Amino acid sequence: MAHTPVNHPARPIYRAIGGLTGLYLVAFGALGIITSAGNDILAQDDTQVLGQGTNLGFSLLTVLLGIVVLVGTALGRNIDVAINQWLAYVLMVVGLVGLAFIRTDANFFNFSITTVMGVLAAALVLLMAGMYGKVGSEEEAEAFQKARLVL
Repeated sequence: MAHTPVNHPARPIYRAIGGLTGLYLVAFGALGIITSAGNDILAQDDTQVLGQGTNLGFSLLTVLLGIVVLVGTALGRNIDVAINQWLAYVLMVVGLVGLAFIRTDANFFNFSITTVMGVLAAALVLLMAGMYGKVGSEEEAEAFQKARLVL
């Protein structure tokens, strides 16, 4: 039984939202790479991009994750759904670990509170896009509707 809606009427919008989130991640990472060029890869300094603390390592990671989201969005065929959901979980873990170590020497990605909020917001948006962007056959959609109505 499917746990997420199949053929949701707004799935193109959710797919576009996932793509825009990927663009944001790439833009943030690119600006971070430009801003932190010349610093150590895991520098813990006052480097900020768009009001969020970052360093070269986190900027490179964000560009990589953003490109993965954009590739998944371009491919479609439920590949984007899987990528968005899994990367949402990865970003949630990164954000919560960053929050746990924010005022310690283990703050390798130079997170600030605004960085944590931005990462967790991007994770929630990707999770939403992944949950409502699933495409399936009419039989799958009908089975989902019947199961939903029984509950």
